[in-house]
Amino acid sequence: MERNPVTRSRHHEAALYRIRVIDASTVLAGPLIGTLLGDFGADVIKVEHPSGDSLRDFGRKKDGKPLWWKVVNRNKRCITLDLKRPASQEAFRKLAATADILIENFRTGTLASWGLGADALSAINPRLIVVSVTGFGQTGPYARRPGFGTLAEAFSGFAHVTGQPDGPPTLPPIGLADSVAGLFGTFAAMFALYDRDANGAGRGQHIDVSLYEPLFSMLGALATTYSLTGDIPQRMGNRSANSAPRNTYQTSDGRWVAVAATTPSIVRRVLTLTGGVELAADPRFATAEDRLANSLEIDRVVSQWIGRHTLAEVIGSFETVEAAIAPVNDIAQIMDDPQYQARGDIIDVPDVEFGSVKMQNAFPFLSRTPGTIRFAGPPKGHHNRDVLIDDLNLPEDLLARLASEGVVIDGQDDAESEGSGLADPALVSPDPMP
Repeated sequence: MERNPVTRSRHHEAALYRIRVIDASTVLAGPLIGTLLGDFGADVIKVEHPSGDSLRDFGRKKDGKPLWWKVVNRNKRCITLDLKRPASQEAFRKLAATADILIENFRTGTLASWGLGADALSAINPRLIVVSVTGFGQTGPYARRPGFGTLAEAFSGFAHVTGQPDGPPTLPPIGLADSVAGLFGTFAAMFALYDRDANGAGRGQHIDVSLYEPLFSMLGALATTYSLTGDIPQRMGNRSANSAPRNTYQTSDGRWVAVAATTPSIVRRVLTLTGGVELAADPRFATAEDRLANSLEIDRVVSQWIGRHTLAEVIGSFETVEAAIAPVNDIAQIMDDPQYQARGDIIDVPDVEFGSVKMQNAFPFLSRTPGTIRFAGPPKGHHNRDVLIDDLNLPEDLLARLASEGVVIDGQDDAESEGSGLADPALVSPDPMP
């Protein structure tokens, strides 16, 4: 399938440089799929309503420009279409005919009502893989409910087991459910690509990603344990139901560290360091079950020892005895950490508005076809002319109709049109960041 020659030559060493992705989703879960695919070379075209993806209004801004947008929509060429209108639908169909993957998070049935559903687009392009992200999936009694990450974090069982024992169910301070769904959607898209191309199926398929199921699947053996024992796990704070010691502890200079002793050898080293040889040999701590039954005593010993030493002393002592520990870092400490610096975990990315911005690198690191971040999330409609004219060769009369419908044609034009046309897509919670 022919691609923009500029795009092909520029990223020919990337793993996905032949793949074109349409990201017609909003906010976080769906867009993260496009982010990850774009990091590894896919040509990702972000389709927004002319009023803009609501992520542009989320979180902190600098000089009125959204900062979270810069990260989530990096490496994406941004265009504007109003998919409720015929001219935009015509352009979208032409775009879908050139694509390998379409990501969307409209409420179930919305795209189909506009003649743009998976079946209709697959008739145009049988190789197209459609990834639909919704709160509760495409089927079931809740399929039409609007979905948010916060609701998925509650509905999945995650919030029930998170928090202090005497406190309320606790929600994460990040878009956790959306992020996990984005990861699941990405590898599902890669599975479908492999089946289409490597397995020789030659056809795409429709991928149904809910916000709650990926997070539910990561909660371990909850369903298995309950079905066999009737046990319902409760909140334990930072402790673990599987190993001890496992907690966060404060040092004498006010920093915090996380300790995890998940193997007998690490347990012996931690207990010997913090309580002496006799404590390490205490029969109360002989087995994993014994340690869990006496986890409060273990926590007391470890906490008191750590509380008498500075962060540097604690880290140094744990490293000397080869016990597992890490500081609890804030972002300022992360930026200064030599491990992050040595691995290039935070990089400067070119940006059309700020010149450059810092953000997390593209992970994981591949030895032959590593991910790259070519540019940060661009302004609304910045690539309209690049995609609609240079790539799709749309006729002038169609462009004129798009303009008459309020679709921004000039990438520098920041015109707005009324109505979102998004039909309540599955979104992350309205306040996903602290």
